[in-house]
Amino acid sequence: MTIRTNRHLVSALALSMFVAAHSSTLSAQARIPSEVRAKLELLTDDQIAFLGTDQPLRVIPSREKLYQDLERRTPEQVEQYVSDMIEAVEAHAFRPGIDMANIPLNPEASRFNGFKVVQPEILKERLRDPGPVNVHRYINQWAGIPTFAGAPVAVTPEDLIAGNVEVAIAGIPQSMSSGSRDGRNAPNVLRAMHVTGNLDVYAMVDPGAVLNIVDYGDIAVDRMSLERGLDHVYDMVLQMANTGAVPFLVGGDHSLMYPNVKAVQAADPDQSLTVVHFGANYNAERTRAHTISDRDAVYRLVSEGVIDGSDLIQVGLRGSQATRESFEWLRDNDVRYHTMASVEANGWQEVMEQIVEEASDAGNPLYLSLDVSVLDPTEMVAAGRAVPGGLTIREVTPLLRRLCAENEVAGLELMDFAPMLDLSYVSAMNANYMLNACLTGIAMRKQGITEENYLDPTTVDHGQN
Repeated sequence: MTIRTNRHLVSALALSMFVAAHSSTLSAQARIPSEVRAKLELLTDDQIAFLGTDQPLRVIPSREKLYQDLERRTPEQVEQYVSDMIEAVEAHAFRPGIDMANIPLNPEASRFNGFKVVQPEILKERLRDPGPVNVHRYINQWAGIPTFAGAPVAVTPEDLIAGNVEVAIAGIPQSMSSGSRDGRNAPNVLRAMHVTGNLDVYAMVDPGAVLNIVDYGDIAVDRMSLERGLDHVYDMVLQMANTGAVPFLVGGDHSLMYPNVKAVQAADPDQSLTVVHFGANYNAERTRAHTISDRDAVYRLVSEGVIDGSDLIQVGLRGSQATRESFEWLRDNDVRYHTMASVEANGWQEVMEQIVEEASDAGNPLYLSLDVSVLDPTEMVAAGRAVPGGLTIREVTPLLRRLCAENEVAGLELMDFAPMLDLSYVSAMNANYMLNACLTGIAMRKQGITEENYLDPTTVDHGQN
């Protein structure tokens, strides 16, 4: 075998970045098993330091696999292996003058901002006083114009204020980021499906009767550019939250979590939020080329200080993007996570009680981020990034009802629903069922029903004994 020892290995700048992640070659060697260190005799100090960083994991699936590959090679083969690996890592990086760093746009376009221009009142055919508008003809509406929870429609902040709206449900038809995309159709599919705003038999509370709910229409996005649309989403969600209504946001891919949480937090900057994130994927990847996507929304919120890691609770994690290093990052940032491995080891009831306790201990208002992938694909076929082995609707809804009844709720989002993946009604029904569970909890709290794990006695026991 020929060893290409004169081959360009890595630029001085790139190597300095590798080495900067660790204090010395000795600390890097300490991370490497002794049986592997014996194979490193031909490597330079910089190459050994590189092995001690996380950089090799860009091309090797795990550190265990890396050490296995090194151990089974001769020192000469190890030298070539590390040389090629460094070159592959360097090839991942941005190349000034070669790679595109900015998306080219046409600022001369006459409709450059056309997607987010709000219609002025004076241009509307019929001027009206502010307040929600009922668009239904019949008292018992089973057809006609579909709205979230069968609720009246509001389109301006003045409508929300005049109507003393408590919950405003808005769609965000975003269909980008990773996974299977059909988020643009999610809001209208869920509007057309029943279940939301109906009587919850477990608590015998009807949120549609107790709460003042409106459909706030859809928030516009730029369907050609995720980056251009998120600022407008932020502005609109902040506008909703500033009226005192609780925003319920239906998407859309999980990149929306970033502007949504940021806006709700900005509406009350002196009050911390506790974010409870349900989903299969941890969404805190740190090395992606796109800085805005579903896969790094959590990372941005924590790293930018929008929320503190200790104010984040994650539920249902099991996606393969989360490596051991990923969980170490979550731990280092004080994030409390509850994986499906934890459910398997401890049982759902114990895990659920721990989540409820963690959510209430901080005393903060809650923001619930529901990625539909938290459910097992057998009950949520229409998840954009589905992963087998998830929770059931029977497990998730009691938790949602409790969280929303036993704590103040500042906002909620339901993300990553891709209706084209499910030709039946099951996914849409279960998505709306989760929304209704939280609406029920908010209605219970309004009625003063805040005792732990409340269930109506008439539904628990037939009373015939």
